Amino acid sequence: MIDWDRIKTLRDEIGKEDFPEVVDIFIAEVGLMIDRLRTAPQLETLGADLHALKGSALNLGFRDFAEMCQKGETAANDGRAQEIDVEPILQCYEDSRDIFLSGLESVVTC
Repeated sequence: MIDWDRIKTLRDEIGKEDFPEVVDIFIAEVGLMIDRLRTAPQLETLGADLHALKGSALNLGFRDFAEMCQKGETAANDGRAQEIDVEPILQCYEDSRDIFLSGLESVVTC
């Protein structure tokens, strides 16, 4: 679900001191996008929204969430946005976020 190697690489690239700030920004920005999809998804922008979420997810190692966003993005780009069930995507984000946050301390300190 989480690509811990990607997270370690990102932490090393950014630096241990600045990494927590990047995590906070990621959680805040993605949280806003997730809230918008939960409360008022727009079929016209669903593909672009999922594309943006996928990019953020890949940067921070949310592998399964990124894959689900990619599938939804592809469906939207194929004109099938109305077929996308966003609830499993949102749940995958929440599950990924919880696993990420619970395992983050071991990544940051190693």
